[in-house]
Amino acid sequence: MPAPDRCPCLSGDPYDACCGPLHRGDAVAPTAEQLMRSRYSAFAVGDAAYLRATWHPRTRPRDLDLGPDVRWYRLDVLATAGGGPFDTTGTVEFRAHHRGPGGRGSLHEVSRFVREGGAWLYVDGDATDD
Repeated sequence: MPAPDRCPCLSGDPYDACCGPLHRGDAVAPTAEQLMRSRYSAFAVGDAAYLRATWHPRTRPRDLDLGPDVRWYRLDVLATAGGGPFDTTGTVEFRAHHRGPGGRGSLHEVSRFVREGGAWLYVDGDATDD
C-alpha cells in the first residue's frame, strides 16, 4: 500500500473512505470501475474473501492463491465502457503493476462486469502479463 492511510487503488482517498467500506461489506460498489478498483485493492491487501464474493459464481475459481510474495503497487485505469449506476454490464481496461521474486511486472486486462441484484460482479477478462 502506498501509505497507511491511502487506498491501494490510488484514488487519492483514504482506504477507510474508499475501498475499505466495500471490503468490510458496509457498502457496495456503485460502478463497475469502483468494483474493479476495490478488487485491485483486495489483491494489494490480501483479501481473498472479498475477491471471491465479488466474482460471478459462473466463472469464480474454486481456489484462489494470492501469492503472498507478490506486492501490487500501482493501478492505472485506461478506459471504461458502460458500468455506470444505471447500466447492467460494463468493461474496465486497466494495467496493474507488481513486484515479486522475479522482479517487476504488470498485468494488462480488459475486465467484464455484470450487475445482478443491485451489486456489480466481476465475470472475466482478457489479460496479458508484461
